Amino acid sequence: MAQPRSQLVSSNERGTFHCVQRCVRRAWLCGEDKYTGISFEHRKQWIMDRIVLVGECFAVAIHAYAVMSNHLHLVLEVDPLAPSRWNDEDVARRWVRLFPPHDASAPAFEMKCQSIVNNPMRLCVIRQRLGSLSWLMKCLVEPIARRANAEDCCKGRFWEGRFKSQVVKDEKALLAAMAYVDLNPIRAGIADCVELQQHTSVSERIQETVDRPQLLACVMQPLVTTITPTMPDIRLHDYLALVEWTGRQLRGDKCWTIAEAAPAIVEQIEKHTSRWPVRVKAIGSRYWRVVGEAQDLIETAKEIGQHWLRGIGFARSLGKVR
Repeated sequence: MAQPRSQLVSSNERGTFHCVQRCVRRAWLCGEDKYTGISFEHRKQWIMDRIVLVGECFAVAIHAYAVMSNHLHLVLEVDPLAPSRWNDEDVARRWVRLFPPHDASAPAFEMKCQSIVNNPMRLCVIRQRLGSLSWLMKCLVEPIARRANAEDCCKGRFWEGRFKSQVVKDEKALLAAMAYVDLNPIRAGIADCVELQQHTSVSERIQETVDRPQLLACVMQPLVTTITPTMPDIRLHDYLALVEWTGRQLRGDKCWTIAEAAPAIVEQIEKHTSRWPVRVKAIGSRYWRVVGEAQDLIETAKEIGQHWLRGIGFARSLGKVR
């Protein structure tokens, strides 16, 4: 039975989440539809543009994303209390960027902003929404659904009713979730190596280093952020090496892709490097609502009044992997 998301997503504490939104119709979200032969590849740019917009308007840090043919992944950190520190004009402008007036002129934009500023009750509601994970996902996917339905000349649901969300409890779990998301095309057999991927956060980071190679030596930052994020202290060069090596392990069916040795960053994260690919792959199959160490899951289960959470047994067994 479905359980309230509010059990794990607090309205007054920041949290990090891995979210998945799937398309409910047989028609594809993006890419080329196998059944009709029609290409919807252009829709991937719609989603990527929208991710940037919600990242600039909500109290959020976008850590990773992957836009696939019929679903999308996001790893993000939300701070519900951050909007309380924004001034009224800033809150109004962020909201009007998300819901612009029909008249796209600058005077209409300013008029709508001012109407919000002059309505304290409305302004309070908007502040709460700008720190809400559910409202962020709503503002991300609903415009895509309307636009896709208009393009397909049809009505009805485009997305599943609820997005799936996992709470990411610590930095190791965050890195595993990011790598899992960045390697979606590898695991799906769409790409053979990280460098050939498209429409993922790792491909965006790689492209940035082409023009600015000095970024490789810098500590990795979120792709978009309006808050002070809780990021692992890892250089971008090390993260790219981590993702590349992990991808080679997850595509072990191709003998030429298997790396001979793990990069140093893997050894810093895991005492036994063989655990790391197992941990990453488990994001989508062995965990359910919470990702982390066994003790984190046990404590979370107690907090929400449960005796068990899926993933506790796996987290315990992971320590035995050699």
